[in-house]
Amino acid sequence: MLVRGVWPSRPSFESYTADFDELRGEMLRLLDAAGAASAFDAGVFPPVNVSQDDDTVFVRAEVPGIKAEDLEISAVRNRLVLAGRREIPREHERVSYHRQERPEGAFRRAVTLPAEVDPEHVEARYADGILTLSLTKAEQAKPRQIVVKT
Repeated sequence: MLVRGVWPSRPSFESYTADFDELRGEMLRLLDAAGAASAFDAGVFPPVNVSQDDDTVFVRAEVPGIKAEDLEISAVRNRLVLAGRREIPREHERVSYHRQERPEGAFRRAVTLPAEVDPEHVEARYADGILTLSLTKAEQAKPRQIVVKT
């Protein structure tokens, strides 16, 4: 009580976070209104799962509606880049959309892998809209059994 009497206008921590929350909400509304907050722009397309065992890193990406020949895949050290373009066919040119949740256009997604891989030993398969990559780990990234001398 005494502090409030001495400093009645002293801001609290809660007022700062409330201001930031309000600013963030306003920015999201502006981006949404401008159409800039698509999944492609946010860097979350395609969604991927990354897993590994002792010798291989596995990446599964959902890329429905994209032809296999339109995908570009590159792997360098521990970085994988998936790129391509998705076209959504239009009903006709005078159609107006009420909701458009399937993003289209060019995309590029870079993923940091849990280990360095050998770019010469990458296997890619594409079926039912799922891209499956098997990337062999580089020799220096594979676990080694170390013998302890006594």
